[in-house]
Amino acid sequence: MPRVHPASSSFFNQLDVSPDASPAADYESPGVVSLLREIRDGQDRQNELLQELVQLLSNSQRQRANELHQWKKAHPQLAAECRRAADALGRVQAEYLRRVTAEARENAEEMADGEFLMNEFLDRFGPRLAHLHSLLQVLSHLGGHSPTQTSEAS
Repeated sequence: MPRVHPASSSFFNQLDVSPDASPAADYESPGVVSLLREIRDGQDRQNELLQELVQLLSNSQRQRANELHQWKKAHPQLAAECRRAADALGRVQAEYLRRVTAEARENAEEMADGEFLMNEFLDRFGPRLAHLHSLLQVLSHLGGHSPTQTSEAS
């Protein structure tokens, strides 16, 4: 629930919009200055929280990258196998996507008109595509090159 500031209610009650009103006088009132300070303090706190969040995320990302690097170092053969399997599954995925898109293109009108055909299409292709994508991601992640490996190879 939003907090009602006493300064904000007085700010909106004291605002004069007549043509001969002095704009500088309105902004120098104690209520406006207090409200602006509260806004600034709130933004400062938001910035601090965002910096903490970025720090937490980067720490956990660094830790995961370090653990993955250690795993690859401990299992170089398996990492190479994962890389080869990911390449092979990438080709399988490309062919599967060709079939899915051809089917969608050929039956687009019927699927738009009938819910049964659309559900049949999703049941036939959806789970396989999702599982294939998940496997490919895991294998690519485990078999991929880390930035230190690619720079050492150069």
